[in-house]
Amino acid sequence: MSSGEKVCLECGKVIYGRSDKRFCDDACRNAYNNKLNSDQTNLVRNVNNILRKNRRILLDALSGEGMVKIQREKLKRLGFDFKFHTHTFSNNKGQTYSFIYETGYLLLENDWVLIVQKKPL
Repeated sequence: MSSGEKVCLECGKVIYGRSDKRFCDDACRNAYNNKLNSDQTNLVRNVNNILRKNRRILLDALSGEGMVKIQREKLKRLGFDFKFHTHTFSNNKGQTYSFIYETGYLLLENDWVLIVQKKPL
C-alpha cells in the first residue's frame, strides 16, 4: 500500500474511487454504522418495547370502553411499568394524566387507576 492510499474504516482494505470515500462497499458502511449506533439502537428498542407493552395492557383493560377504573396492583401484575409513558396532560382541575400515545391513566386515591383514551382527531 502506498502512502496516498486510503483504507476502509471497517475492514481495512484499500479503497478505490472517489477521494472522499470512507468504505470499500455498502456492507462495510452498514456494518460500521451499525456498530457505532448499536448502544443507542438497543436503548430505543427496549424503551419502545416497554411503551408498546404498557399501551397494550391499557387497551386490554379498556375493552373498548371510553374509560375504566382498575386497581394499580392489577396493572403491575400484568407487567405495566409506571416509569414509562410518552407524555403527560394536566387538566383544568390540576389532575395530571400520563399517556402512552393516545391511551392514558390518572392515579386515583386508594391505589385505583382511571384509564382513558383520547378521541381520534
